Amino acid sequence: MCGIGGILRVHQPGGDIPPPEVSIPEAWLDILDRSVRHRGPDGQGRFRDRVIRHDGSVVDVALIHRRLSIIDHAGGAQPMVSPARAEPGGPATPGAPAFCGMPLPVLFHGGPDDEVRYRPIAGAGSDLVTVVFNGCIYNHRELRKELQVRGHEFVTDHSDTEVLIHGWREWGSGRTSKPGLSDRLDGMFAHAVWDRCTGSLVLARDRFGEKPLYFTTLVPTRHGSHDDDPRAGSLDLAFSSDVTGLAQIVQHLRPWVGAFDRHREVIPWIHRGYATDPPIAGVRSLQPSRELVHPPTPQLYDPWPGRHYDRAQSRVIDVQHVGPVNADSIEGYLATAVHSRMESDVPLGCFLSGGIDSSLVAAFAARARGDLATFCIRMPDARYDESDWAEKVAGHLGTRHVTLPCELNPAADLQSLILTSGVPLGDSSLLPTHWLCRAVRKFCKVALSGDGADELFFGYERYVAAEWVRQHVRLLTLGSGVPWPDRHPKSRVSKLHRLTAALQRGGQDDLGSIFPVALLDELISPALASDAPGNWGEWSADRLRSDDIESYLPDDILRKVDTASMAVALESRAPFLEPSLAKLAVSLSSSALMPHGERKGLLKQVSRKYLPADIVDRPKMGFAIPIGEWFRSDYGRMRQLLLDHLTGPEPFGPDSLGLNGMINMDFVRRMLREHDEAGRASLWPWKGRDHSQRLYMLLVLSIWAKWLGGLK
Repeated sequence: MCGIGGILRVHQPGGDIPPPEVSIPEAWLDILDRSVRHRGPDGQGRFRDRVIRHDGSVVDVALIHRRLSIIDHAGGAQPMVSPARAEPGGPATPGAPAFCGMPLPVLFHGGPDDEVRYRPIAGAGSDLVTVVFNGCIYNHRELRKELQVRGHEFVTDHSDTEVLIHGWREWGSGRTSKPGLSDRLDGMFAHAVWDRCTGSLVLARDRFGEKPLYFTTLVPTRHGSHDDDPRAGSLDLAFSSDVTGLAQIVQHLRPWVGAFDRHREVIPWIHRGYATDPPIAGVRSLQPSRELVHPPTPQLYDPWPGRHYDRAQSRVIDVQHVGPVNADSIEGYLATAVHSRMESDVPLGCFLSGGIDSSLVAAFAARARGDLATFCIRMPDARYDESDWAEKVAGHLGTRHVTLPCELNPAADLQSLILTSGVPLGDSSLLPTHWLCRAVRKFCKVALSGDGADELFFGYERYVAAEWVRQHVRLLTLGSGVPWPDRHPKSRVSKLHRLTAALQRGGQDDLGSIFPVALLDELISPALASDAPGNWGEWSADRLRSDDIESYLPDDILRKVDTASMAVALESRAPFLEPSLAKLAVSLSSSALMPHGERKGLLKQVSRKYLPADIVDRPKMGFAIPIGEWFRSDYGRMRQLLLDHLTGPEPFGPDSLGLNGMINMDFVRRMLREHDEAGRASLWPWKGRDHSQRLYMLLVLSIWAKWLGGLK
């Protein structure tokens, strides 16, 4: 589990070729390195190379890595190169540009605070392959054995990173009709492979997007005063585990590009609280189960033909099942999935909330490891505290359970997390997830979680709502014009308000939105609001789940978990996303996984074999905080933070970003008043309106915009 980054530049034949240290300044690598340093506190590394492609173009590449050491402490340093079998030879020269006058390629491995000291790689030939990798390959031992049978010789004891090098040599990319390296991996991963023979760089990301990977591509400019600067000629590709470093490089190279296209890029974030691509010009997210290849130009394609599910039908294409699928089938797949994710050379534990997802994972993990440690935090508000339930499950399973105090500093933590992530993520559960990770990190470096179960096994209330609407759409349409009260977001009448509003405007997509289309029209102009995504098709739990797997799971849930955990360098693993289990779940319809309309009904049948009935049948609580009440009471200085940002000058960054002129501040002030009124006692049910998540989204947007506007 690590942070990675790199830059590749191509110089066309016949032109002036700048030295490598000018083509890719060490200062750019420093920017990328600083942005991912928090992800890997155990070590660092860098790699540089220059080759001439068959077309005569000169290619410079530089890779950086920060390591969180989990598997094979001695042999897993990165960037990892092959076929080099010994430590790089030659004298080391401190400081940049350390490689001047040295034969490339060069490599540096060191401690987290060491000065960069490159060494030439002894005996490096054209067949050199280099990898930087973030994540964990759970089937690396099986792949290693297969590759050894095929004649590959490994030099590390049990590093999963080395499997990527030999796997690339044997299977290559997934562009062809034959399965490639990525097809064979069971794991969470974002990696980059540099193939010296072809001068190619290949980026890849795991099936569900557990590990982030961002990239930017800039082409040569023929305008502007920077044309004579070789560094401003062509940045063909830069990538990173983190948005912030790429944003700084983009701003440094092309300040006239502008911060973002507000119409296309910001609206989805405001509407839903998440989107695939960061709202920063030129910075994109590599989509899950995709590879990006350079040369000749970056191309996105799918190494899993047809993907692992058909979005239109919510069914897997390439999985065939023999016989009926029942609770026993799910149980067997889940047991295997949990066991496969327990290898670690460092202490491993398990998040335990007392809900069925984490409790099931803990149950199978406890069977595999008798001394399993489980963890939960005690929240300060009893309405949001599940620690008593977690302790009951732990006692039932016999785990070494620790209930941890929750160290709250929400105002400071929120600002830090948004600036670390580089995106305006509007999910307020980011805070409690981070607090849990921070507390657990004192005891272990790896933790199992129940993430993914709600999306795969129909765990959200909106799935039931979508099916109910489909069956009673005519009846609900009659009430769609009624001004239902909306003072308490969890009340039934407020949920009915959201449901009927979605029938009028945004379709079922509005069920999971922060700003439904009707309110989006008031916050920004209707012309801009029309850019918001929407699903006005037939209401269906299967279609809604399919949308969630494609967007909500990678862009919100997994991005949130990665941000919260890697801020404290904790590796979080999700057994429910194991490929065979996930494919099985996605291949089944809502009627199979929600028998009699019960959310996660089939999964609950498995749970009854391992957990007490009151655990299985208790209402779903969710990992949440009373953010709306904190905005009223100033708990943890959250009200002060909200008012400082939304009522101060330039609430959404400098005017050059364009957000202040885009957002209706009169409506924002009205939301602040309505939210306060909804918190006051009143016999009038229409007095005020709860805007908890909407105000949180605007606060996050303000924090993020001011950071972006201050980039130099």
